[in-house]
Amino acid sequence: MPPRLPPLSALRLFEAAGRHQSFKRAAAELHLTPSAVSHGIVGLEQTLGVALFIRSPQGLSLTPEGVDYLAYVTEAFSLLLTGTRRLPTPDASRAIAISCAPTLASRWLLPRLSTFLQRMPNVDITMDSSQRQVGFPADGFDFAIRLSRAPVASDAWHRLFGQRLVPVCSPAYRANHADADGKLDLRAVTRIHVTSASEDWQGWIEGAGIDDFDAQGGLSFDSIQMAFDAAMTGLGVVIGRRPLVDDYLASGTLVPTHDITTPAQGAYWLICAQDIESHPECVAFRDWVIEQARPFG
Repeated sequence: MPPRLPPLSALRLFEAAGRHQSFKRAAAELHLTPSAVSHGIVGLEQTLGVALFIRSPQGLSLTPEGVDYLAYVTEAFSLLLTGTRRLPTPDASRAIAISCAPTLASRWLLPRLSTFLQRMPNVDITMDSSQRQVGFPADGFDFAIRLSRAPVASDAWHRLFGQRLVPVCSPAYRANHADADGKLDLRAVTRIHVTSASEDWQGWIEGAGIDDFDAQGGLSFDSIQMAFDAAMTGLGVVIGRRPLVDDYLASGTLVPTHDITTPAQGAYWLICAQDIESHPECVAFRDWVIEQARPFG
């Protein structure tokens, strides 16, 4: 006799608890009590005959078996979500799910999104700004927008625009550190780095053809937006990425510290799920994003 599947409700508890590594946070998400989640997990472990979690005074963690099982359960729920979202609805509309790099989402996509919603007012948008790798169709996304140096050989990839790198800082920082001619010695400033970026100070230095420039040292942040925020508070000089930094430059919140702007090797790409042609709202979104990106080349 083949093994019976555990109750779907118990698997839902396990997926949430495993993702959060916490019964309390899983309970808050599922609108249950932590005790109910804990008892549900114990029942699942008894059904499977396997311990899924290690409970210790330091907190909750998955056992090796739990880590392995969570991957399968997560994928199963993602497939169920994808299938459910693909079902037709009475008004022939549904949500569009987008995964977008966080700084691009906040600095470029969101300020323009109202124009798409004016065209398609009955379409709901769900957006995920985590930088994890997206798998189609298992993760349930219709689109992902990512920075990449080269596309995968697929018609599903559409180039949006590249980036140009320029060092920027706050007006106050430039005023306080500039020489008599109003110029900054970038070798002497506090450099702000983005650890998650494939091209940062070294990319600009090489593109600008500047020799004998040690880009090491300074402040480091794991997101572009946090690095921008650090520069705006006057902590140092960051490599601005146009067009993401354009609004800050236009308003004067950030100012260039060097005349040279260099092209980055990477570009932003729109990656589409394979079945979007059968969904008019997805086709409309794809065409709209490409249209919005065209002026930035």
